[in-house]
Amino acid sequence: MYFISHRGNVLGPNPKKENSISYIKEALSNNFDVEVDVWLEGKKFFLGHNKPEYKVSLNFLSNSKLWLHAKNLECFYMLSKYNLNYFWHEKDKITITSKGFFWNYPGTILSKKSICVLPELNKETKNNCSGFCSDYIKIYYDRYNNF
Repeated sequence: MYFISHRGNVLGPNPKKENSISYIKEALSNNFDVEVDVWLEGKKFFLGHNKPEYKVSLNFLSNSKLWLHAKNLECFYMLSKYNLNYFWHEKDKITITSKGFFWNYPGTILSKKSICVLPELNKETKNNCSGFCSDYIKIYYDRYNNF
C-alpha cells in the first residue's frame, strides 16, 4: 500500500509550505511518498502549485518516492525522457501514471491499481486500491496499519 503525502502535507493542508523542498524532504524523512507539482521553464524544473516557485534539479526529481504531477505540457514531455513516476491531468476523472498506476479523481470507482486521491473529500476508507494520496496521510497510514 502506498501512502502519498499531497504536496508534502502529512497532518493537513499548509498552503504556505506545500511543494517547498524542505517540506517535501520532511515528508520523505517520515517514510511517506510525496506527490509534487512540477513545472518546466526553459530547461529548468520548478515546484509549485499555481506557478513555478522552487527550483529543483533532475536529481531531486529522480527520487523513487516522488509522484510528479506535471503542471505544464513542456514539463510532461521533458519528464517522459527519464525513468520517473510522473503524470498529467486537468479535468480528467482518471489518468495513468508513467509507472502504470491509475490516479483517481476523488469519488471515482477504484481498482487494485488505483491511487485514491484526497480520500478525505469523500470519507473514503476502503483499501481496494494501491494507495492513498492525502493532505492527512499520517491518519490514513495509522488507520491502515491498525486494522
